[in-house]
Amino acid sequence: MPHETRKIQIAPDIEVSSVWAIPDAYRDTDGSAIILAHGAGNDMDHPFMSYFHLAFAEAGLLSVKFNFPYKEVGRKAPDRMPLLESTWRAVIRTVREDPKLSPKQLYLAGKSMGGRVASHVAAQGEACRGLVFLGYPLHPAKQHDKLRVEHWSGLVCPVLFVQGTRDALCDLDVLKPQLPRIPGPVTLQIVEGGDHSFKVPKSNGKAPQGIWQEVALAVTSWIARTNHGKS
Repeated sequence: MPHETRKIQIAPDIEVSSVWAIPDAYRDTDGSAIILAHGAGNDMDHPFMSYFHLAFAEAGLLSVKFNFPYKEVGRKAPDRMPLLESTWRAVIRTVREDPKLSPKQLYLAGKSMGGRVASHVAAQGEACRGLVFLGYPLHPAKQHDKLRVEHWSGLVCPVLFVQGTRDALCDLDVLKPQLPRIPGPVTLQIVEGGDHSFKVPKSNGKAPQGIWQEVALAVTSWIARTNHGKS
C-alpha cells in the first residue's frame, strides 16, 4: 500500500510531519478518509498509532496521521489548546484541498488528547462526517468533578466513543450520564477490562494487538454504517 510522508504548514514558522496511507483503489473513488491524531504522551509513530493508521487504510479509508508541533520538535509538554486546534484545522484543510485525494466523507479520530482536540474544532464548526474517540480523556485521574464536556453541545455529527472499563481518565459511570449533552448520534463501544490504551489484564488472555484488531473492526464497521446513514 502506498505511503506518502508530507510536511503540513501550520503557521509561517511551524510545520509538522504527516503520513498518508493510500489504499490502492482510493485514487479511483471519492471515498472516505480518516485523520488520526496522537495522545499527549506519544507521537504519530507510537505502535498504537501506527497500528490503527494502517488498519484503517487496509479497510479502504484514506488514512492520515500527523504530529502536533511540540512532538515534531521533540518537546514533552503539549502545545496550548489554540495551537493544537490550529494544527487540526491545517491538517483537515490539507486533506480536503488535495486535488487527487479529497474525500467525500471525512472522519476525525484521535487517541486521548488528539480526539479531545478534534472534538473542539468540530464543536467550533469544522465540518466532518463523524468523530472517533480512541479513549476520550473525560477527566483527570481521580478527579471526576473536572469534566471535559463543556463543548459537547456543539457536536452535531455522529460520535463513536471507544472506552475501556478500567480507564482512569474516563469512568464509564461518569461518562454515560454526560452523553445526552451531545446532540448528534452517539455510540459507545466498550473494551472489557481495557485501560486508557485498551490494555487488558494478562488474565484476560488477549494480546494487545488482538484487542486493537477488535477495536479497528468496530471503528471501520461504525464508519460503514454511518456512511449509509445508520449510525
